Amino acid sequence: MVGMNQTVKLPIGIENFEEIRTEGFYYVDKTGLIKELLDNWGKVNLFTRPRRFGKSLNMNMLRYFFEYGCNSALFEGLEINRETGYCEKYMGKFPVISITLKGVSAMEFAGAKAMLRTIIGNEALRFIFLKDSPKLDDEEKSRYRQLIAADPNGRQTYSTTDDMLADSLHTLSSLLRTHYGQKVILLIDEYDVPLDKARYYGYYDEMVTLIRNLLGQALKTNDHLQFAVLTGCLRIARESIFTGLNNLKVYSVTDIRFAPWFGFTSEDVKQLLEYYHLEEKYELIREWYDGYRFGDTEVYCPWDVINYVDLLRAEPEAFPVAYWINTSGNDIIRQFIRMATPGTRREIETLVAGETVAHRIRQELTYRELYDSIDNLWSVLFTTGYLTQRGVESPGVYRLAIPNLEIRQIFVEQIQEWFQDEARKDTPRLDAFCAAFPQRDAEAVERQFNAYLRKTISIRDTAVQAAKKENFYHGILLGLLSHREDWIVTSNMESGDGYSDILVELEEEGIGIIIEVKYAENGNFEKGCREAMEQIERMGYGESLLEDGMEQILKYGIACYKKKCRVELVCFPAIPPAEKSSL
Repeated sequence: MVGMNQTVKLPIGIENFEEIRTEGFYYVDKTGLIKELLDNWGKVNLFTRPRRFGKSLNMNMLRYFFEYGCNSALFEGLEINRETGYCEKYMGKFPVISITLKGVSAMEFAGAKAMLRTIIGNEALRFIFLKDSPKLDDEEKSRYRQLIAADPNGRQTYSTTDDMLADSLHTLSSLLRTHYGQKVILLIDEYDVPLDKARYYGYYDEMVTLIRNLLGQALKTNDHLQFAVLTGCLRIARESIFTGLNNLKVYSVTDIRFAPWFGFTSEDVKQLLEYYHLEEKYELIREWYDGYRFGDTEVYCPWDVINYVDLLRAEPEAFPVAYWINTSGNDIIRQFIRMATPGTRREIETLVAGETVAHRIRQELTYRELYDSIDNLWSVLFTTGYLTQRGVESPGVYRLAIPNLEIRQIFVEQIQEWFQDEARKDTPRLDAFCAAFPQRDAEAVERQFNAYLRKTISIRDTAVQAAKKENFYHGILLGLLSHREDWIVTSNMESGDGYSDILVELEEEGIGIIIEVKYAENGNFEKGCREAMEQIERMGYGESLLEDGMEQILKYGIACYKKKCRVELVCFPAIPPAEKSSL
């Protein structure tokens, strides 16, 4: 279960199987994938999984198991080692070509081609013995030198043509088979990254043609292939990449087979926590990082679990962190919210509340189609891990849900950013809303805040335990008030005997504003406003404003429920009758 050394570390960001097994890192045993792959043998196997679910480590593990020169000690004590028949027949018995395309991310097609040449050339360099192999004739040796972009004296030439690049994997397979007398296993990790980058930077058509030719020759017309395994986030439509490839077996997140081998199962997490004496954190980790369903298996995100356990070893009381969000720009969520119709916004509210919605999922899309429609984006959110399934309504129609609290946090943050962007588009209206606060116009604040709430995507915190239900409204209000760059706006700052929601200082006018937001349970706005005002007085939130020289303190209690609010105002000192009559 763990590395072979006594000092066991957590393998954060390490995707090299040999390094994990020899340098004293904790390893969650996924070698059962090998037996299941051989039992469900297919000529070409594609596994589609979201980012950070162990695809690259599994591919590296496959290489070390099948490749000539295998160090059998790497697999001692692991599940596959108990399958002696499989080990005797397959371990260390094949030449293996293993590449990852995750680094093909240039801004233009020429740069992307150069990166692809380098990746394949570097893999070819692992077999430098082919340059002098007695099994190869002069023509074959020349073809090998072209793969590594070198002349007969070893000087780099970088003269590989597009045709040579498209045929490179097929060529290397042919040379290795001739040398070893054995067919080749081909491993291609993150096969769809070049297409994603090409769509983003505007050279998609050229990259589709190149990848189609590269994979077509390596996978369809390759008599030297034992079998191939590919991984990616999306299953690209057959007509786009896998044209004519009839021997392709695709295992997506909806397939029962291979489900436990990508991601951590509950048992994996329990064993990990037991090893590091953190068993009491299981429920918290489950709420934050579990919830994905691959086939019929509940799965945790390994990246999150490992990083959080590492943090807990240093800070035992540390709260969970959204690690997965830092590995992506979350552009899909932003685009989804921007394109959402009123009906879709209602469905987003349902999802954030911890409930499910039903949608048809298209698992075969091209990158060109991803943002064509809101229906396609539902499919992309599902295949990339922002949504998961909680059952099947009918063929192709799934009950979709947000997997866990981490992904829910991503949705909430993106909803708040979208709302603020929308509000800033109508500057006069936003100016009027902000101005109503120092003008002591509680009715205008209430009327306009209600109008904003009707247009946003509301967040019901029923799915969050021990969280302030008013946090969403607090965030929306803070974003609106931050529009006034000439105001000093602070949030959750220490003041008096506690922490206030929002404090505002208008230095030139000598006006200080305190805003306390409360969630009105069951729509009891009167009680919510009363509790807000009582908290302002009890906690002495006005003290820091008086210390800063504010002469007039305006205390706003705002009670919110669903898409409605009520606002109450108390002034200190009280406004003289003559001034009131002039307002």
